[in-house]
Amino acid sequence: MTEDDVAQISDNYNDADLPMRSKLALRFADAFLHAEGPPDAATIEALNTEFTPAEIAEMGIGLALFHGFSKLLIVTGCEPAEMETTILSAPGSASK
Repeated sequence: MTEDDVAQISDNYNDADLPMRSKLALRFADAFLHAEGPPDAATIEALNTEFTPAEIAEMGIGLALFHGFSKLLIVTGCEPAEMETTILSAPGSASK
């Protein structure tokens, strides 16, 4: 993606003037990070048409690493002071 493409990413990225490949990658990331289950059948078919299995695996591994390291950063208290954080209780834990 170019800098101009990245500047268009928002909650309404499907309406942005982005290449379909980028929109599919963002849909994959949304499904992965929001733990809402797999994408719908049409999106899975489009992903498998646009990306190789190795590319899909690379996206998944990258997302898992970035997500895991961001959690580690917060848990260890190493996030930058100016970084906004949100505290969410873990499932089954006492709410704050």
